Amino acid sequence: MGTVFSFDIRDPATPAVHAALHGAVAWLHHVDAVFSTYRPDSAVSRLARGETTVERCPAEVGEVLRLCAEAERRTQGWFSATAGGVLDPSGLVKGWAVERASEVLYAAGARNTCVNGGGDIRLRGEGAPGTPWRIGIADPARPGRLLTVVAGRDLAVATSGTAERGCHILDPRTGRPARGLLSATVTGPSLTWADVYATAAFAMGDLARDRIARLEGYDVMTVSPAGEAWANAGFPCIADTVRTQGA
Repeated sequence: MGTVFSFDIRDPATPAVHAALHGAVAWLHHVDAVFSTYRPDSAVSRLARGETTVERCPAEVGEVLRLCAEAERRTQGWFSATAGGVLDPSGLVKGWAVERASEVLYAAGARNTCVNGGGDIRLRGEGAPGTPWRIGIADPARPGRLLTVVAGRDLAVATSGTAERGCHILDPRTGRPARGLLSATVTGPSLTWADVYATAAFAMGDLARDRIARLEGYDVMTVSPAGEAWANAGFPCIADTVRTQGA
């Protein structure tokens, strides 16, 4: 998927957890083979070229395209799997895939885990007994520095922005790269939807402050092109580095 994945498991290394970890990694390789827009032989690449149909693709393709249609509806078109006229569900797939990998570990008895796919993170349980997980959010305006730290249990954290891949998110209204923000981070209960909302928030620019912050259970932090950070009052940061505003 053009990025790095990592697993942090704080539970005993039982045979079941070992097997689940191998299963989760195999799942991510499967997702890459099916959905990668970097691979010309992936199902999504062949579908985009008209060489196959949804019905002939693996079942996950139909599931993801249905979720993408729902995401477009929920965001009033700010999320789109066809921005620029080319099929690309990447704005949903990574979070969805990490969520499923986390579920595989949980089903095997791993209750305290952090699965990170290129900044899309699914936290379960705690980082240590009585201590929430702590996740640093990179500062897109100052490479190598943290903007703030998010703390939580059973939390999803998704960031869309320019820090890792440059300007790669398109404004669905114009088909050109969105430039209203440097980054948007969304936290909430589902990584699939936090990933969608972070992508949509990045495309929205300043509109994200009101639209995403109004979503029940989800909070947002944005960074402007000038490097100024803003977060709604519910955003779960522990470092006093982000100017907040009531949701």
